[in-house]
Amino acid sequence: MMNTEPTRLVVVAVTFLFCFGHFATEADAQKSPNIVIIVADDLGWKDVGYHGGDIATPNLDRLASEGVRLENWHVAPLCSPTRAGLMTGRWPIRYGMGESVITPWRKWGLPTTERTIADLLATAGYARRGAVGKWHIGHYKTELLPLNRGFTFFYGLYNGNFDYFTHKREGQLDWHRNFETAHDEGYATDLIGREAAKFIDDSPTDKPFFLYVPFNAPHTPFHAKKVDIAKYAKVKNEKRRIYSAMVDSMDQAIGKILKALERKKIADDTFVLFFSDNGGTSIGNNKPWRGNKGSVYEGGVRTPALVRWPAGGIKGGGKVDGMMGMIDVYPTLKRLAGVKSKDRNRIDGIDVLDIMRGKKKAPKRDWFSYIAQGRPEQAALCDGTWKLVVTKGSALDVKLDGSSKTPQTELFRLDRDPAESKNLLKDHPDVAATMLKRLQAFRRLKIDNIPDFREGRKGFKAPKDWKIK
Repeated sequence: MMNTEPTRLVVVAVTFLFCFGHFATEADAQKSPNIVIIVADDLGWKDVGYHGGDIATPNLDRLASEGVRLENWHVAPLCSPTRAGLMTGRWPIRYGMGESVITPWRKWGLPTTERTIADLLATAGYARRGAVGKWHIGHYKTELLPLNRGFTFFYGLYNGNFDYFTHKREGQLDWHRNFETAHDEGYATDLIGREAAKFIDDSPTDKPFFLYVPFNAPHTPFHAKKVDIAKYAKVKNEKRRIYSAMVDSMDQAIGKILKALERKKIADDTFVLFFSDNGGTSIGNNKPWRGNKGSVYEGGVRTPALVRWPAGGIKGGGKVDGMMGMIDVYPTLKRLAGVKSKDRNRIDGIDVLDIMRGKKKAPKRDWFSYIAQGRPEQAALCDGTWKLVVTKGSALDVKLDGSSKTPQTELFRLDRDPAESKNLLKDHPDVAATMLKRLQAFRRLKIDNIPDFREGRKGFKAPKDWKIK
């Protein structure tokens, strides 16, 4: 009788090799991509070429043609709140970061009870996690600095702005490499682009990395290199001329980052996301939206945004009109990186990966905006169709019966009136009433005992070289 055992062993062996090869291929296909998040500072909606702007942004335009335009991307009205929401996936009002920016003297910052994107990605095998540029979510104690918030490398400034050439704020050098003072000379935007590209060059190709590049451009002060200013000699307004040069310079730096990805041959396997932290100032061009930075109107909270990840199906130059924004980055990256662990805090954002891919429509949802810096509170709620705006006071004090002129309340049909020009409050009191309840519930999330952004300013002296102890 013929012995069939060897035959069985061969079949088992072949089956094992086939299955193992299949699973290995599947695992390779699901390998976590590199992640690069680029954030501009105070960039206007129409200050990019692909929106018809008059500033040269060839690298952003290229991202728009190769990736996907996110045309309904929302952020907070100010720098620090947007950065906090990006890092945590949560409304900044929940933990005291929604009201105002972190000033040089302010003893406040992103609470250490909040898990950051860098913390999250550390659990998913992202051994290299770099932050290159403007931090601005807390620096008064070392626990708030990047290397203690999940990042393994930091190069840049702690404060919201500084001199682009001397790198000084409040008379002291605010330029750092990890915990040490950096004495590198040059225009800040160039240095950020150079260091970000170097981070990519130095990263191994067999393991994914996370790179966060928050530029301080084109935030004030209006500083630019002469060679870039010369390109816009025909612009009559001096501030606008310099601002244009600053945006141009930032686009050049972004080009260096994109070239580094190509040089490393990892562009297809890298998830690149770009957006601005808020709308432009009065020097920027936010058309067709109403308002600008510091406002809860669309001009303050709706910004240019792009995403590209060819290997992940995000490509082709299309656009997505679904409402999404800064708090959605955390849950999207969580899925992208394959993190299964539960978050200790409630996440407000949603996973928008399939929406970016065009595989799913954006769900109906509420997007809240809030600011309380330097003037009476402002708050807004947009559901994709309607938008309720409260200015000149707290939403908690609104009376829709008309018995009070302040706070000022407006209702817009945003899908038909994106410029927020016609107040429909009197025509649709029922819509306003239901939206006000939701907006007031959001406003009640605000925690108490948050130091004012001006507190500590009188008599403040910056530490030597902004060395934080």
